[in-house]
Amino acid sequence: MGIGVAIGVIAFRKITEAQANLGPDGLNRAVGRLADGFYDFADAVRAGMHEREVDLRSALGINEPDAGAR
Repeated sequence: MGIGVAIGVIAFRKITEAQANLGPDGLNRAVGRLADGFYDFADAVRAGMHEREVDLRSALGINEPDAGAR
């Protein structure tokens, strides 16, 4: 009987969690996490691109132009 009660409690929690994820708030949380992950990835790519550009400029002996000359 104890095993049956434990399985019932676990099933109830899973169903409640699934219902929370299916609602509008759950969808908003999922989209927010996805957007945050995308922005973090884009920031990492930009940082890597900048680092590589600095390395290439250094290897080629090209100085970065002054900010006022642009």
